[in-house]
Amino acid sequence: MTPCHRVPPPTEGDGKLRIRTPIRIPARAPAPSPEHAPTRPPGDLPASITVFLIAVPLSLGIALATGAPLQAGLVAAVVGGIVAGALGGAPLQVSGAATSLVVVTAGLVDRYGWRATCAVTVLAGLAQLLLGVLRVARAALAVSPAIVHGMLAGIGVVIAVGQLHVVLGGSPQNSAVANIEALPGQLTDSHPVTPLVGAVTVAVLLGWPRLRDRLGERAGGRVGGVLRTVPAPLAAVAVATAAAAGLSVPRVDLPAWHAPGLPEVPDGPVLGVVAVVLTVTLVASMESLLSALAVDALQAARRPAAQSPPVRLDRELLGQGAANVVSGLLGGLPIAGGAMRGSANVAAGARTRRATVLHGVWVLACAGLAAGALEAIPLAALAALVMLVGVRMVSFAHIRHVQRHREFPVYAATLGTVVVLGVLQGVAAGVAVAAVLALRRLTHTRITVTKEYAGEIKESLKSDKSEEKEESPGKVQDACARVSVRVTGQLTFLAVPRLTRALAQVPDGAEAVVELDGSFMDHAASEALHSWCARHRGRGGRVALGDGAGHALREPAHTHACRPWTPWLNHHCTRPERQPATGGGQLLGGVSAFQRHTAPLVREELARLAREGQRPTQLFLTCADSRLVTSMITSSGPGDLFTVRNVGNLLPPPGADASCDSVAAAVEYAVEVLEVGSITVCGHSGCGAMAALLASAPEPGAQTPLARWLRHGRPSLARMARGPGGPDGGAVLADRPVADDHEALSLANVVQQLDHLAAHPSVARRIAGGKLQLHGMYFHVGEAQAYLLDHASGIFAAVRPDPAPPAEAAAPAAPPTPPGGDGPAAYGLTTKV
Repeated sequence: MTPCHRVPPPTEGDGKLRIRTPIRIPARAPAPSPEHAPTRPPGDLPASITVFLIAVPLSLGIALATGAPLQAGLVAAVVGGIVAGALGGAPLQVSGAATSLVVVTAGLVDRYGWRATCAVTVLAGLAQLLLGVLRVARAALAVSPAIVHGMLAGIGVVIAVGQLHVVLGGSPQNSAVANIEALPGQLTDSHPVTPLVGAVTVAVLLGWPRLRDRLGERAGGRVGGVLRTVPAPLAAVAVATAAAAGLSVPRVDLPAWHAPGLPEVPDGPVLGVVAVVLTVTLVASMESLLSALAVDALQAARRPAAQSPPVRLDRELLGQGAANVVSGLLGGLPIAGGAMRGSANVAAGARTRRATVLHGVWVLACAGLAAGALEAIPLAALAALVMLVGVRMVSFAHIRHVQRHREFPVYAATLGTVVVLGVLQGVAAGVAVAAVLALRRLTHTRITVTKEYAGEIKESLKSDKSEEKEESPGKVQDACARVSVRVTGQLTFLAVPRLTRALAQVPDGAEAVVELDGSFMDHAASEALHSWCARHRGRGGRVALGDGAGHALREPAHTHACRPWTPWLNHHCTRPERQPATGGGQLLGGVSAFQRHTAPLVREELARLAREGQRPTQLFLTCADSRLVTSMITSSGPGDLFTVRNVGNLLPPPGADASCDSVAAAVEYAVEVLEVGSITVCGHSGCGAMAALLASAPEPGAQTPLARWLRHGRPSLARMARGPGGPDGGAVLADRPVADDHEALSLANVVQQLDHLAAHPSVARRIAGGKLQLHGMYFHVGEAQAYLLDHASGIFAAVRPDPAPPAEAAAPAAPPTPPGGDGPAAYGLTTKV
C-alpha cells in the first residue's frame, strides 16, 4: 500500500462543516519508463573531488600517527580508491588508510620496522581473500555491536592521547598509558607555536559547516557554490597552513618516489606474527563490513527510489583483501573502508563506483604534481585533524544505545582493555564479558508470589532466598482466595529449587495461577512444574498455566509456542501475486493466509467458543480508524473483548438523539446480558473525527449523517477549551507535554465519553453495585504507546513494558473484581523469591 499524505477538509464561509473526500497524494511517484526517464546530471565527478579533498589530509595524518612514512598514507588512499573501489562489493564505499588500525600499525612499526609492517599488511590481505572465498563475511557481523563500538572508542582514545603530544610539539609514546603519564611533562615543555596551529585546525574543523554557509550566502553565485563544496578537513588544513606561513614549525616531508623494497617477514615468534596478522585482518574486515552496511543504509535513506545494487559483503571482503595485498607490496598502510569517507561520497551525490575510483586517481595525481604544496602543511595541523577523528570515535550515541540494551559492561570492558593492553586483547575481553552476561541472562530467573484474599488481610508474606519462617498461628488458611506465581526469565534447572520453594507457599485446595513470562523451559523445570500441578490438583486445588500476556497455556502432547502478534512485520505480504494492489486483493490474500497459517492453531479454541457462546469480561469502545488493531494493542484473542467501534469513539449521552441508539444498545447488551466487568474508552492520535471537529464544529442543523454524528463531539470541544484540571476540564500526559490541539482534543474526548458512559442507567447501576469499572485509554499510533487515565488527577500515564501489580494492570487484561469482604474487594501482596 502506497503511503499517502492526508489533506484536511476545507471549511466554507457559511460556518457549516463540509465533508469532502480526502485528497490522496502519493508519497512517491512511480518511476518513469526508461525511454522517458529524465537525464540526471552526473554526480560521480564532483563527488570524487570532494572525497579526494578529504582523503589527502586524512591519509597524511594517519600516516603521521602511525610513525610510517607520510607517503605510505597516500599510497593507501590511491590503492584503496582504485583497487578496492573497482573490485569491492560496496560501490559507494571509499577505502583508504584505516583509522581503526592506527594503534595496531603504530605498534607494528615500532616493534618490527616499516618493511615488516608491509609484510603483515600483505599477509592480512591474503587472509581476507581466503575469508572472502569461504563466504564468511556475514558471520563477522555476529560480533556484538557493543564490542565493535567499544573497540573503536578505545582506539579513538589512544589516537587522541597520542596525537595530543604531536600537537604540543612532542612525540607520542609507545602506549596510551605512557602517553597519559607523560602528558603533564609535555604540557610544561610544549612548543610555543604548534599548539596554536593545532587550536586553529580544531576550531576550523568544528566551525566550518556554519562558517561555510555564511560565507557562501555572502559571496553568492558561483563563488558561494564552490565554498559550499569545500570539506571541513581541507579548509582546516588550508587555514592552519596559511596561519603557520613563515613560522618555524615541523612540516610534511615527502621523500622522492622510488620503487619500494620487498616486504620483509617480521623477525619474531611465529605465534606473535600470527596474532598481529589476525588482529589486522579482524579489525580491517570488521570496519570495512560495518562501514559498507552504514553507507548502504545512508544511500537508501537519501535516495530510496534509486536502483542501486545491494551490498555484496563477500565480494567487499575480496576487494579489501586485494587492496591490502597491493598496498603492502607498494609500501602503503593497511586499508579498510571508512564510514566518514563513504558518507561524504554519498552526501556529495555519488551514484556508482566511478566516484571511488576517480578519487584514487586524483590522489595519485596530487602526490605526483603537488608534492611541494603538501610539504607546506604543518604536522601539528595533521595531528589535530586525526586527534579530532579519534575523539569522535567515542560516540555518546553508541554509549546510550548499548546502555539501553544492557550491554554497557561489554562496551566498558572492551574500551578499557584496548586502551591499556591492545586491540586484540580488548576484543577478547569484550567477548568474555558478553559471554558471561549472556549466561547470566540465560540463568537469571525472578519468581514472585502474590496472594489475594477475599476479605481482611491476615498476614504479610515474607520469602526470598533465605529460609521461610514458620507461619503465624493466627493465620486463616482458607481466607486465601487465589495465589499467583509469576516466573520472569528463562526457567532452567538452576531455578528449580526457588520454583519449588515458591510453589510450596500455595495452600492446599487454593486456586493457583502460574505465569511463565519467558521463552525457554528445560526438561528439569518442566518435570518439577508439572509434577507439582498434578499433586496440587490431587489435593483439590485448581491450577492454570499462563504466559506473560495472561493467556492460558495448554498442555498438548507435542510442544509448541503460540504468542499473540509475534513480530508484526511486512503484513502486506498477504497480497496475492499477479493481482493489482487493491484492497479486495489484499483482503482475499489475508483470508487465504489465515486459513493456511492461523486457522489450524485457533480452530479448537473457536470450536469451544461456538459451543459455549461468548463470555467476554470487557467492553472496548474505540475509533473505527483502520490503524487501531484492538487485539494487538490489548494482546487479546477470540472471546476476550466485546468491541464497539465508531467514528471518533463517541458515545451519545442518554436521550441525545433517538437515531444514535446503536452504541447505547451495544453498551446495554454488554452490561446487562454479557455482564462485563469493565468498559474501556480508547482514543488515539491522528483521529480524523477530532481533526474535523477542530476544523469546523458541526452546527445543530447539520444535514449529512457524518456531520450529525460529529455533533456529539461538541462537549469534548468545550471540555478542551476549559483547559486541564478540575472535574470538567481536559486531560494531560504525565511523561511529556501535549503535542497540539489535536492531541488535547483526543484526550479530552476520552474523558468526556466516560462521563457520557457513566450517565447511562444500566452502567450507573452496575458501577454503584461495585460490579463494573470504567477505564480511559489513549493510543499514540506513531509511537505505538498506550496511556491509561487516572480519574482523580485527569492525567494519562504511559504503560511501561514491565509487568504491573494486578491492582494497576490495564483494564483489558484484568478480570472483574469480586465483591464481598469487610474491606476492599481484593488485596494483592507480592513477594520476590
